[in-house]
Amino acid sequence: MANSPYVFDATAENFRVLVLENSGKGPVLVNYWSPRAGPCLMLMPRLVRLATEFGGRFLLVMLNTDEFGRLAREHGVNSLPTVKLFRHGNVVDTLHGAESEAVLRGFISKHIDREANGKYTAALQAWQRGDLDQAVTRAAEAALAAPDDPRFAIDLVKLLILQKRYSRADDLMKSLPREVRQHPEIRNLSVHAGFLRTAGEAPPVATLERAIADNPDDLEARYQLGAIKMAQDDYETAMQQLLEIARRDPAYRDQAGRDGLLAIFSLLGEDDERVRHYRTLLDQTLH
Repeated sequence: MANSPYVFDATAENFRVLVLENSGKGPVLVNYWSPRAGPCLMLMPRLVRLATEFGGRFLLVMLNTDEFGRLAREHGVNSLPTVKLFRHGNVVDTLHGAESEAVLRGFISKHIDREANGKYTAALQAWQRGDLDQAVTRAAEAALAAPDDPRFAIDLVKLLILQKRYSRADDLMKSLPREVRQHPEIRNLSVHAGFLRTAGEAPPVATLERAIADNPDDLEARYQLGAIKMAQDDYETAMQQLLEIARRDPAYRDQAGRDGLLAIFSLLGEDDERVRHYRTLLDQTLH
């Protein structure tokens, strides 16, 4: 029907698996249509565009009523086009007519948002009862259900950091949509998770200090030393190394020197004397 991995054609034989069983995993939208009805032909490309836009957060299933009229009548369809949203084997919402793309997006979004919020609530409940593994699982499901909403990703990252799964938290943030990665709290969390991951994988401090003494432009050694010092709450030394990185190569590790300093500033607060001092030095370095 359409060149999309999220759009399928229904038949009497595959409807149970395609729609009813899959609706136990996530929302399934069934479009009841006829090639003889003009409004159906207007609606179809709008639905296909939205299926692609939502990227698998719902499945779109096309049911041709000219071929499977009996199946449509069993579902109470008596006008075309009709769109029904299935969840857990049941119809949970219905839309009639060739609605605009904006109306369709709102119709779909309210169910996906409800899905994400339900999973997020389950994550909070699991965390409150001390089941951190379950909390992470549910928070991950919420983040997948609403990848453009930074709230779910932020709390998932925090839970992973609590579990000391720094590599997983770091990888997760790198996989987020670019717009979400630019959220200030996500940027700070990303820096912290990256530091904690690097600190856990870095060579001993003495080895790094020798490497820097031998080659002051060894920015990786400086970054690793800064990460270790930050993990040890030695923010002064961490900021020294990050400032040197910003001075020597502002673009290193996607502006790791600047972003690392900003993350520490956020952690310590603007009233901290060290923050005022290093912010001035950073401004001088960048300008």
